[in-house]
Parts: sequence; C-alpha cells; structure tokens
Amino acid sequence: DKTVSLRKDLSEMHEWITQAEEEYLERDFEYKTPGELQKAVEELKRAKEEAMQKEVKVKLITDSVNNFIAKAPPAAHEALKKELDVLITSYQRLCSRLNGKCKTLEEVWACWHELLSYLDAENKWLNEIELKLKATENIQGGAEEISESLDSLERLMRHPEDNRNQIRELAQTLTDGGILDELINEKLEKFNTRWEELQQEAVRRQKSLEQSIQSAQETDKTLRLIQESLAVIDKQLAAYIADRVDAGQVPQEAQ
Repeated sequence: DKTVSLRKDLSEMHEWITQAEEEYLERDFEYKTPGELQKAVEELKRAKEEAMQKEVKVKLITDSVNNFIAKAPPAAHEALKKELDVLITSYQRLCSRLNGKCKTLEEVWACWHELLSYLDAENKWLNEIELKLKATENIQGGAEEISESLDSLERLMRHPEDNRNQIRELAQTLTDGGILDELINEKLEKFNTRWEELQQEAVRRQKSLEQSIQSAQETDKTLRLIQESLAVIDKQLAAYIADRVDAGQVPQEAQ
C-alpha cells in the first residue's frame, strides 16, 4: 500500500545518507602527497554535488508524505511525520557537513599552492644572491668598482622577511593538521639550509669586499703619492735640462 511505498523511499534515502557519511565524513583521511589531497578535494566536490542533486528526491518524498498525511486517518500521521522529520534533518546535516569539509579542503589546497608560490619566490631571490656572490668572488678593479659591487650585494640582501614569515605560517597551518607534513618538512629543511648558507656566505663576502675596498684605497693613495713625487722630480729634471745643468753637478738627483 501507499504507507509501505513511502517508508521504502524514506528508508532508501536514509541508507544513502548513512553511506555518504561513512564514505566522506567518518573515515580518517591522511594526505601525504599533493595527489592524494587533490583527489580528496575532487571526490568531496562530487559528493557535495550529488547531495545537492538529491534535494529533488527529498522534496518529492516530503510532498508525497504530506499529501498522504492530508488524506490518511490521524493514526497513520505520527510515525510517518516523525520519519520524514528525521530524514530532512539528516539530509540537511549531511549537506552542511559536506559543504563545510569541502570548503576546508579547498582552503587547504589553496594554502598548499600559496606555500609553493612563496617558496618559489624566495628561491628565485636566493638564486639571485648565488649569482651575485659568484660575480663578486674574484672581483678585480679599484676601490670605486669594488664599492659598487658591495652596494649591489647589500641592496639585494635588504630583502623583507614577509615571505619567509608567510612560509613558516602556511607550513605550520598545514603540518598542524597532519597534511603533507613529511613533504613540507623536507621542502622547508632544504629551503632553510640554503637560506642560512647563502646568508652566511653573503656576510663573509661583504666583509671581504669592505677589506678589499680599504686595501684598494690604500693602494690608490700610495700610487697617488708616488705619482705626485714623480711629477715633482720630473719637473725638477726638466728645469735642469732647460738650464743645461750637468748630472755631475747634482749627484743626488742624478741617482
């Protein structure tokens, strides 16, 4: 009869809701690779869409039960109405939980890509430092040229900490949830090691360039004094020649 048919529809929907909860909400998920995380996001999106599509069936069952109740004797009302209320509550809770979990996983996926973006930006900056350090490894030239290289390196080193702070925060957020923790820890260890090594090398190179500048300045000063002395001597000797002074008459200058 109609009651049996309605109860069958109600039962089937309850079973589907229970199965969806077990499959997508009750299981413990572990995301150790980006592929696993991406797959979970896609599965939850499909589950959310499927649940939304079931809204039509829930509405049909609701209408059928309400129509039956309107015509059936009062004795048949209470049990069916209670089953319908339980179904609607369970269905709405499922949709809410699926939406919530889907949103959370989408945010986690976006967080992972944001972390990769910041790591990429910082590694490009580290590449620039590496190239700059190689360029200043055996720099030749005077104090001015060495000073320009030092200024260029110091400008590059005046790099804001914002990106590195963001990397720490994003990584902490993900690993606290046990998401991609091994992979993230591996990437962070590699990045931090490289960052520390290049920072230390840059500090050493700055000191070395400062010493080279000082040395070059001293050399320039010495050369300038020699040039000034030679100019005086040259002028004196030119005067002697003009006056036809014999070298024997000025033995010290002759030497």
